[in-house]
Amino acid sequence: MMIVRAIGALAAAMTLAHPAVAAGPRVMSLDSCADQYVLALAPRETIVGLSHRAGAPDSYMRKASLGLPRRRATTESLVAAGPQVVVRHWGGDARLVKALDRRGVRTVRIEDAADFEAVRVNVRRVAEALDQKAAGEAMIARMDGQLRAGAGAWKGETALYLTPGGYTAGSGTLIDAMLRASGLSNASNGPFFSPVPLESVVMAPPRALVLGFFDLARAGADRWGVGHHAALRRVTRDRTIAALPGAVVGCPAWFAADGVAQLAQARALR
Repeated sequence: MMIVRAIGALAAAMTLAHPAVAAGPRVMSLDSCADQYVLALAPRETIVGLSHRAGAPDSYMRKASLGLPRRRATTESLVAAGPQVVVRHWGGDARLVKALDRRGVRTVRIEDAADFEAVRVNVRRVAEALDQKAAGEAMIARMDGQLRAGAGAWKGETALYLTPGGYTAGSGTLIDAMLRASGLSNASNGPFFSPVPLESVVMAPPRALVLGFFDLARAGADRWGVGHHAALRRVTRDRTIAALPGAVVGCPAWFAADGVAQLAQARALR
């Protein structure tokens, strides 16, 4: 009887030490965008490291990052953390990726996205690597629901996107996809990101402005950008239809649909 009890106790101890069903692979993220995916998809107990920007004001999942370890994107830090999967957007370099490969650590890359289909690909790629396919599909379903709800709200009205540094976003950007998803026509005719001449905005103001990152412009170089010029401030005060926070527009991720929802809501309030 004592032997049976001892065997039972040993089995229980082994079960506690090595759960029969693992929550998922140990995971670490190397940059702010990767932090968002890891925090949203990985079980908390599997996260062995986040970037030092996980709690920054432009981190969408910053509240969820509280209490989790921060690590640098170095080989030494990775060895200490012991991840099985590393998620990155721009963090790390080629040498670090090769070092991870040599150690058998899987690296998952979040690609830039010019449309919401590319966001779906990113979500599914990370979710699969973290054994969280169902969570990934649920995330996509929520995003698609927001896109359906906001579709066509502005009925083709034209708007110019503007950052504090004086840049706009044209075709081939997720910002452009967000504008179009809400029914706005992008006033920028060029591709990608490009500077906007201050004079053109002040002398011939667009009918509507969509601001991005202005919530983060109180510090850093942007506080000296054209976005804070007195003449432009008058234009933005009168013609801004929505100000999208940096946490929504700073990463090719599912929460770009939050921006579409915000744009649609702005139309409903006019």
